Parts: sequence; C-alpha cells; structure tokens
Amino acid sequence: MTLARSASARHLFRHPGQLALCVLGVALGVAVVVSIDLAIQASRTAFRVSTETVSGRATHQVIAGPGGMPDSTFAKVRIDAGVRESAPVVEGFARAEVLPGVSLRVLGVDPLSEGPFRAFSTALGGEVDLSAVMTTPGGTVLLDALAAEAGLALSDTFQVRVAGAPVTLTVVGILTQEDPAVRSGLRNVLLMDISAAQVALGRSGSLDRIDLILPEGGMGDEIAAQVRSRIPRSATIVAAGTRTAAMSGMISSFDLNLRALSLLAMVFGMFLIYNALNFSVIQRRELFGRLRTLGVTREDLVADVLREALAIALIGSAIGLFLGVFLGRGLVGLVTQTINDLYFVVSVDGLPIQAGVLLKGALLGVGATLLSALPAARLAADAPPRVAQMRSVVEQDMSSLIRRAALTGVGLSLLGGVVLALSSESVLVSLGGLFLIMLGMALVTPLAMVWGIRTLFPLTRSVAGILGVMAARSVQTSLSRTAPAVAALVVAVSVTVGLGTMIQSFRGTLVSWLHNTLQADVYVSLPSGVASRADGTLPDDLLADFAAHPAVVGSSTYRGTVVAGPGGDTRLVALDLDPRGEVAFEFLDGSRVDAMNAFRRSQGVIVSEPFAFRRGLEVGSKVQLRTEAGPTDFTVAGVFSDYASDQGVVMMSRSTYDRHWSDPGVTSLGLFLADGASQEQVTRELQALIRPEDLIVSVRSNRVIRDASLEVFDRTFQITAVLRLLALMVAFVGVLGALMALQLERSRELAVLRANGLTPGQVYGLVTSQTGLIGLVAGVLAVPMGVMLAALMIFVVNRRSFGWTLRMEIGPDVVIQAVGLALVGSLLAGVYPAWKMSRTSPALGLREE
Repeated sequence: MTLARSASARHLFRHPGQLALCVLGVALGVAVVVSIDLAIQASRTAFRVSTETVSGRATHQVIAGPGGMPDSTFAKVRIDAGVRESAPVVEGFARAEVLPGVSLRVLGVDPLSEGPFRAFSTALGGEVDLSAVMTTPGGTVLLDALAAEAGLALSDTFQVRVAGAPVTLTVVGILTQEDPAVRSGLRNVLLMDISAAQVALGRSGSLDRIDLILPEGGMGDEIAAQVRSRIPRSATIVAAGTRTAAMSGMISSFDLNLRALSLLAMVFGMFLIYNALNFSVIQRRELFGRLRTLGVTREDLVADVLREALAIALIGSAIGLFLGVFLGRGLVGLVTQTINDLYFVVSVDGLPIQAGVLLKGALLGVGATLLSALPAARLAADAPPRVAQMRSVVEQDMSSLIRRAALTGVGLSLLGGVVLALSSESVLVSLGGLFLIMLGMALVTPLAMVWGIRTLFPLTRSVAGILGVMAARSVQTSLSRTAPAVAALVVAVSVTVGLGTMIQSFRGTLVSWLHNTLQADVYVSLPSGVASRADGTLPDDLLADFAAHPAVVGSSTYRGTVVAGPGGDTRLVALDLDPRGEVAFEFLDGSRVDAMNAFRRSQGVIVSEPFAFRRGLEVGSKVQLRTEAGPTDFTVAGVFSDYASDQGVVMMSRSTYDRHWSDPGVTSLGLFLADGASQEQVTRELQALIRPEDLIVSVRSNRVIRDASLEVFDRTFQITAVLRLLALMVAFVGVLGALMALQLERSRELAVLRANGLTPGQVYGLVTSQTGLIGLVAGVLAVPMGVMLAALMIFVVNRRSFGWTLRMEIGPDVVIQAVGLALVGSLLAGVYPAWKMSRTSPALGLREE
C-alpha cells in the first residue's frame, strides 16, 4: 500500500497540468451550482424576512378584496368579535429621488395596536416620539441605514412618488435595531401612522388587511368564524404566511429551472474529471503492471485512485466554494431583477452566505468526483499484469465499450421518454426524464463520432492529404481520450443550441403575441414595481382629457387587481374594450365569436392558458372568486394565449366587474387614433397635458411598449445566457484537457515522425487537423441533439413549468451556431497543444524509446 501511494504521489507531482485540470473541473462545476443556489436563496430569504418582519407575530390576517375594506371593519373585529390582539395595516410601494432605483415599502400601522405584533413596535414611544408619528402629516420612521444612504436626518423632508403622484414625507424617527433579521426586513421600509399612510397611498378610509393573533385549536377556529361573519364578503381570513408561501411558490418553477441549468455545469465537469483521471491511469499502466507483479492487489490500486480523486475533490470543492460566492454576488442581481420583472418586488441587501448551500456544493463536488473516478479505478485494477502495459488492449477494450455504451444510451433515452410521458405535470420528474435523455445521447455520441469520422474520411484525405488521414486515424485509435472529450463537447454545444432555439422560439412567439395583443395605438399607465403588469389608479380627470384629444377615436380601459379564490390569490382584469381591441385575443380553447359574445354579455369570463393549465380548466368550467356578495362562480367562456405571466389571469368585462365589486378605478388605458395620426406626435401631446411635478404617467406608443416588453424578455433571459456560457467554458476546458493528454501520450509517436522528416509546420497542421475534425464532428452531432432538447424543453418542460404553448422556430443559424461553436472551441483548445507538439525535440521524444 505504501509503495502504491508513493508512486501515485510522484506521478501527480510530475504532471501538475493534469492535476490542475481535474481541480478546475470540480471547481467550475461547484462554483456554478453554489452561485445559483446562493442567488436564489438570497432573493427568497430577503422576501421572507421582509414579509415576516412586517407581518410580525400575527397568526391570521383579514385580507381585503378589490378596493380595500372600510376602516369600520377594524372596530367590528376588535370590539364586536372581541379580538383584542388585532391591528390594521395598509401597504404600498413608493420611489424617492434620494434613493434612485430602490423600491420603498410604505407600511401604515396603528401605533396603539402594534404592541403584540411587530418586534420594532417597542421603539414607538421609546426611541421614537409616538406623538410625532401620530400627529405629523406625512410623518415617517425609517431605519438608520436607510436614512444614512438617503442622507436624511430627523425633521428632514423628502419627496416620494406613489403611483406617479408626488408625496412629501417628514422624518420623525430613526430606528437603530440590533437584530440582523429585523434590520434586513426594515431595510427599505417607510413606517408611518396608518392615517398618514392612507393619505400618502391615496386610500383614505380604506384598509388592506387586519393582522390577528388567535389562540390555537378549536377556540381559535370559533373566533375566526366570528371574525368571518363581521368582515365584508369580498374580504377573506387566512392563516398568516399563506399568502407569503403562495407568492414564494410562484417562483418555484423559475428556481427549479435555474438549478437544473446550473447542474449541467457539474455534469460537464464530471466528463472533464473522468477524462483526466482516466488518462492518468492509462499513463501509469506500465507502473500499475509493475506494482501488480510486486504484489500490490487490485483493491489497493482502486483505493489509491479513489484517494487521488478524493484529494482532487476536496481541493476543487474548496476553490469552487470561493468562486461560487464571488460569482453569486454577480448573479444575485440578475435573479432579483427577473423576479421583480415577472413576479413581485424584492430587495436583496448583499449575499448571505448560507452554510447549507456551501455544504451541498461541497458534497456534490466530492460525490461527482468520486463517481467519475470509478471507471478509472476499475481500469487500474482490471487488467492483469501481463497485459497492463499494452496500450492496444486498452483501446481494443474501449472500442467494445463504446458499443455497449451506445446500447445503454439508447436504453436510457427510451427510459427518459417513458418518464416524460408518464409524468403529466411534475416539473422535477420532467427534468429528470430530460436528464436521462441527455445522458443517453451522450453515451451514443462516441459511436456516432466513429461513424462520422469514417464518413468524412474521403473528404479529409482529399483536403488534407496524408496529414488528414493520420489525423482521422489518430482520433479513432485514441478513443479512450477522444470519446469523453467529444461527448462533453457535443452535450455542451447541444445544450447551448437547445437553449438558444428555445429562447429564439419564445421570443418569436412573444413578438407575434405582442403584435396581436397590442391593438391600441397609445397606452397610458402609472409606474409599477413589477414590469410585467400595471398597478395603481389613473385620475378620472386625466382619463377624460386623454379621451377628448382630437386624434383619439376610441379607447379601452383596464383594471387590474387581486381577488381571493379557492386556489389562492387570483389576478383579475376588468376590460372595457373598444371593438377594435377584441381581436387581441388568440383563443386556444373555445370559439372567438362565442367567447367574446359571452364576455360582452356578462355570461362568462375568459382565462389565460397558464391559469387554465394550473387549475385544469376548459371551456364550461367554473372559476370561483370572492366578490362583495361572497364566493361566486363564473363560467369559463374561452382560454386565450398569454405570455405576460406564468401564474395566469382571469379577464371579465367591465360591466361584470362593476356588478360584483365597488371599485370604479382604471389601472391603464389604451387609445385608438384616427387614420393618419402620428403615434409619436399624439404621445407627446398627451404627455404635455400632465404636469410632471404633479404626476408621473407613462404614455407610450404601440412601438415603444412593444420594445419595452421585449427588453424585459431579454433581461429575463440574461441569466440563462450566463449559464450557457459557463457550461460551454467547462466543456471547453474538458476538450483542452483531452488534447493536452493526447499531446503527452503521442510525444514518442510524433518524435518518430519528426525523425522521419515531418516538419514542425506539418506537426502543427496534423494536430490542428485533428482538433478541427473533432470540432466538426461534434458540431454536426450537436445539431439533431440540440433540436431534440429544444423540442423537449419547449413542449414538455416549459409547458409544465409555466403553462405556455410556444411555437418552435428553427432558423438556419442553428446549424451554423452548433458547428461554429464546436469547431472554433476545438481549434482554440488545440492551439497550445499544437504549438507544444511542433516544438518538441525529436531527440527528447525518442530518449525513452
């Protein structure tokens, strides 16, 4: 055992390049996984801490319906129902010029009712003057860190914008909380007396919710029933945390898909590790043969190789954890921006380093490395001493192995297809099936490479002559080195092509959908914290002024809100459509004529595809929503395409909405212009009707809002592009490692060729031809594999993750992209080995012959 350890240690120290490649493979894989996990956990933790901080110790919450609930509801709950531990709350979002780019959460509370609820409430009347909070118009309390960032002190005034309207606030208190969780939760909160917050948010006389502390068990249920009988029928009582969990669950598919992409880098890293360790064993076949003759057992050799792998795993994982934290600081901004664009406002302050994420990354790195080392350990132990030194035996075994691997790959691909077919909705199981198919195709790749090179053999002979023939044959006779490298490169390029095709298809579908949906010429809305939807209420006088413009010949109004239903909160939109706006809907289920007739006559609602998919709805199904008359069923008249939200939306006519809710507001406005009117000119004239110092309103032409929507889409997929690049980098390193290994292995062969008259330039050409051939074959093989992956992601994984039906678009650039990536990557990876080989002295290479 000591002899084997000493020999192995000597070998590793004599080949630091190979050791570095192994460590790099582990480090890159661990870094990508850890960085994504840290970024996702940071955004989730920030949202949870913020929500829990403002919710405090409440066990239940009374949630208002559209338009809020009257102040008198609080008295009914506290006095009539006898719930003394209750507190009214209003919430909203604002932006301030002193804090550019920061979404501020306005939290209005009743200081006299706050005692039992929020941890920071003890500061009211303590370090903060309670009378100033309750009597100062626009009085607000903020955290010391936020005050320092904004440059504010006690008694300072500053201006914020709430739904575009200016509001002046006064600093009446600065909190100096010591609890890190409380500080994080209050990071961007403006704490106000509830009456001042109602004025600032434009909700005088209205509450958003009432927090409650109820006893557990039957008594709590009885009190909850009493509360339910005294609140408006449009309101609902839920357990605290229910809405938070629902909102957190909104991004579960998004998180899962990101994690799946990050694990691809670890898979590519396993190819790299397998490549390097396998070659390390092949290099030492003579040494292992001698050790076996000296009495070293197979078990000792297996243990020796696994010890090497463990050392590499520990070093690589340690470096990967460090790189992951560094990379996570950059990725957290992309993850947070995507959540803000598509789901809800979340503010991440720094990147908390969670021990669980680091432990997961380390275990994944160690486990993947040891798993990748098993074939190498078996290779070291299986060959008898007599043939352990024969390279031909290794390659002969490899030739038969790739045939068995191809059969296994076909079986795994078929199994993956069965898993996809049997898993009707599970995203996790779908990703598992997709992984099985990818693994199966990777195992088929080496045999496909051999067939591809044989097919290209006449071409290489006619183009590159004898050097081309030698290059082609050397690839086939070094399968133990080239097969894993080509498999890693093909998988990486195919994933890149697959993701690129999916994104291109998604973008093409979105462009077509926007063209159909954006029927109006000019759109008017207020600033919103979430880019994918409008919020707030437009002033009535502004609506009248805009509709009276001489160039405006028609308009559609939009009212967006959230209502309670059995499946949780539901996004509801009320539409008063101009006839020209009715063509905006593309129905996937139900007739356009029948659906729109039912819509206009208040005989039904239309729902988006994601909403119908998540709830199993079709035409004729019932959707229950909580109205002011209590839970009410609405008939689904049609299911339409919608890519604005993966949670879905219910749409009804404005007349239907007005019958069930007392909420006359308008969230946004679409204006139709007379023929020949310039959208840009009318937009400028409408904007001139607004005094920026009084109100900020977004007035955008059809073209501008289309471009803005595509900008949000492109921003959403930035993180996917980053992960594609990282995965390709890992595969590139794998090819580099394989070619470097070939350089070391073929040094004697090339020395013989040099001694027989091959010039350095010809050696360079030989190596370049070999790498180019590897890249060409890998690129060609990646095309069908990438298209298949794209189809599975578009029609299976994406459908089950987000509920969207996309049109697959495969442009001619897919072939160019795949072949170009693989070819350029291989040629670049072969530059240094080619240079090194061409400069190798024949005498030095032949010294050991």
